[in-house]
Amino acid sequence: MRSKHSDEREFVRTFFTSPTAVEGQTDSAKMLRSAAQLEGMKAPDVWVPDNEDATAPSMRDEGVENIVSVVSEHRDSFPGEIHPRIVWHRDNPTTRHQGFQQMMQVADPANGAVEYIDGFVIPEVGDIDDWKKADEFITIIENKHGLEEGSLSMSVIVECGESELATGELRTEMGKPSNNLERLFLLVDGQVDYTKAMQAMTATGKLPPWPELRHNTSRGASAAGLIAVDGPYDDIRDIEGYYERMSDNRAKGMTGIWSLTPGQVIAANEAPLPPESGSWLLNVGNREIELDSENGYQSYSGDELSLERTNDGSYLLEVEGETHELDGEELHEELLKMTSYIPSMDDIVDSMSEFEAAKEDGKGAIAMTQSTTLDINGVEVDVNKDRMWDEATYQAAQTPISLFQDVYTHRPDQHEEIEEMYGSDVVERAMALGDDD
Repeated sequence: MRSKHSDEREFVRTFFTSPTAVEGQTDSAKMLRSAAQLEGMKAPDVWVPDNEDATAPSMRDEGVENIVSVVSEHRDSFPGEIHPRIVWHRDNPTTRHQGFQQMMQVADPANGAVEYIDGFVIPEVGDIDDWKKADEFITIIENKHGLEEGSLSMSVIVECGESELATGELRTEMGKPSNNLERLFLLVDGQVDYTKAMQAMTATGKLPPWPELRHNTSRGASAAGLIAVDGPYDDIRDIEGYYERMSDNRAKGMTGIWSLTPGQVIAANEAPLPPESGSWLLNVGNREIELDSENGYQSYSGDELSLERTNDGSYLLEVEGETHELDGEELHEELLKMTSYIPSMDDIVDSMSEFEAAKEDGKGAIAMTQSTTLDINGVEVDVNKDRMWDEATYQAAQTPISLFQDVYTHRPDQHEEIEEMYGSDVVERAMALGDDD
């Protein structure tokens, strides 16, 4: 097999599907060939040659042949992992048998592709017994073809209530001698079929956001030591909405997302990484407004907030139509409540390095200060925020650094772009963090 680095990964940012065969094309595998040649930030962490929904039923036999041909042709040059999606259905044994046959053909060493295949994606799974059927088929395939047992991973797409409930059983079921469910890798949400299975409706016909599904999938993956991936965001022109969805997912512990286009791949590869530069936010009402950084000042010139200095040295702060008269100390305290800071990669590395040094000196906690000058409608105010760092704070800050280290380790094709983004010195220091743990 190509590797078992699926077992080593802690994060997956991008899950990119490509049709395996396109009808009416001189080369039906054209889109597969194009995807196989992606590299850098354009290449996904997980590439899914999709022989299910993305490929017409009449083209699926040819699609399997194309998977074998293209993967064999490009061999190990693709920088991410390769996980073909086959057909399956919890209620249809004929479809499950077709999926078994597809996996048998792709995994046949005589065809020359399996060495570069990391696993298979199983759609439309049902309850936990159905997951075990898929697992058993893969075990049979490994034994039939003389492959190491467990060398092919299995990822599933959660597309109905039964499979959503099954994510809560994994912690109990995995590791039993009667199954090989330890081969599981990704839990992927499939909101379109989930909506259909739940018989859900909205007035506009749009998909419900299903935050509960994303939470449950993320929770199930965390409990079982797997990786959760959000489903497709089908408004491919709404990049801002795509970023908002990814931001909301990360707050649920779900880093990865399905990518439908190369543009979405780039966005999803970059979004979870720590920012290149820090930024200050002003919280007004229910909005977070990013301030403009100009000549060392953080400037705000909107309508939701205004600030004036009176002749006697006090301040008039108007927030959403309500005016408050404050002295300098009261204004500082109010602005502290209204501002927050998004640290850059350099900031995170500096803070973690400082805390590591403090721990070596026997200190359990240290205070760190963030300071800036706010310019609100021409009135300047210095703001200083003190934050106490202890071991828990350090561990929380380590999550984005762990993601960065995971990406840098598993995606050497992105090294040049990453070093251009942050600078080689910051990258080197980030990779050294936590070495002694």
